Amino acid sequence: MTDKNDIKWSSKSIGSKFGHNFFYFMIKTGGRRLAYFFLYFIVFYYTLFFPSIRKKTDPYLSKRFPASGIIKKICDRYLLILHLGKALIDRAILGISGQKSIRISFGNPDDLSKIKSLDTGFIILMSHTGCWQVVMSALSELKKPVNLLMLRNDLDIDKHYFEHGNAQNNLKIINPEQFLGGTIEMLNVLKNDEILCIMGDRIFKNKELSVNINFLGKDALFPFSAYKIASIAQKPVVILYSHKSGPDSYQLNIPDIIHIPAKLGKKKERYKPYVQEFVTSLELFIQEYPYQFFNFYDIWEADQEQ
Repeated sequence: MTDKNDIKWSSKSIGSKFGHNFFYFMIKTGGRRLAYFFLYFIVFYYTLFFPSIRKKTDPYLSKRFPASGIIKKICDRYLLILHLGKALIDRAILGISGQKSIRISFGNPDDLSKIKSLDTGFIILMSHTGCWQVVMSALSELKKPVNLLMLRNDLDIDKHYFEHGNAQNNLKIINPEQFLGGTIEMLNVLKNDEILCIMGDRIFKNKELSVNINFLGKDALFPFSAYKIASIAQKPVVILYSHKSGPDSYQLNIPDIIHIPAKLGKKKERYKPYVQEFVTSLELFIQEYPYQFFNFYDIWEADQEQ
């Protein structure tokens, strides 16, 4: 029996297994340029003839561009999926060709120094922006073990960068479907002064683990578990975004480091101000890079279903 607070969410990616394998072959054969060349045409085909693409993209695009007419909506959809396709190709290149194939920099040179100066474990709060796997690769500079809370199941048809044969994988995956959602393991990671990476823009299963925050003009559900764990462990929360800044480059930005008070307890409303800080920074990112936000779960509709 399914709990009424459970959400229907799948990690299954856009596209087919054949399509992803086709691009892996193009990367190995002709590199980024050849893969991008085919991507433009394939995205055009998907945009026009796959209703599932419209269903996945419209919840976000209708909020970000509410005044768009029919032609503008099609163009917005095309650009969003095109940027997603480039991010998927780039992360495959990262795994196939290694870290030197992608240039990674910080928008503010002081950002890297800020997190290097943290003499403790900390949470990196990310979002489905740019190519988050580039962030994982860049964290190797910090010389700390990196752990990622990530749901991975049989519906996944695309490879993460660390699943390609030539990639170095220093990343430990924590499964949110295990006992207590992996909370014990996450607390142990922070206790050992390691890095814990959590997505701040998507709830995995239970709506009760989320709060309502106005996002792009309408209430949406955002998880608060990361802030609760930070309060218990007394560790800082580093908000970190990535965006594609050039054909072979990504830029990382840290808009804020949040320090959560200790012993906030179980009441979700106590965490809402800190979730709001994250959502405000996410809105600012989306205003500047509207086609690099790839959360295709309808967090607004999830709120209506409660």
